[in-house]
Amino acid sequence: MDILSGDISLLVFRRVALSNMGDISLDSRMLEVLMELDGKKNLGSISKKTGMTTGNLRESVSKLLKFNLIEIVEGTGAFLDNDFMGYLNEQFALAIGPVAEVIIEDAVSDLGYKMSQIPSHKIAELIDLLSAEIQRDEKKEAFKLNMIRRIKEKGY
Repeated sequence: MDILSGDISLLVFRRVALSNMGDISLDSRMLEVLMELDGKKNLGSISKKTGMTTGNLRESVSKLLKFNLIEIVEGTGAFLDNDFMGYLNEQFALAIGPVAEVIIEDAVSDLGYKMSQIPSHKIAELIDLLSAEIQRDEKKEAFKLNMIRRIKEKGY
């Protein structure tokens, strides 16, 4: 599971207090990113504020994670909420029947996540996995259209 794959703009991190930093060496970009990570701002807003490209920001965050200087903030807007997951289950059940919930759980597990902590930037991948399970083309298209509509409504 790589939380830094795909769109990282909605991810939120906070600094971790370390009692012994040892021989950790930070470059200026890493230090700038570290100072901006307050547990509230997402990486998209930090990118705009610092003028860093997504690639540079991704690289700095990756190194900060490796050094255990930061951690992701759980429960921020970066995860799919219960309302969305309920709608997903409902729409998928209409397309394939009562085994929908089990298949959704398997798909989420295949992506490397828990049902309660699915990053919103993985929504397209999840929908693609689930769509592949729908045999009838008209049901598959209806499912995709309904999910796209809900994704736009939720702002994911």
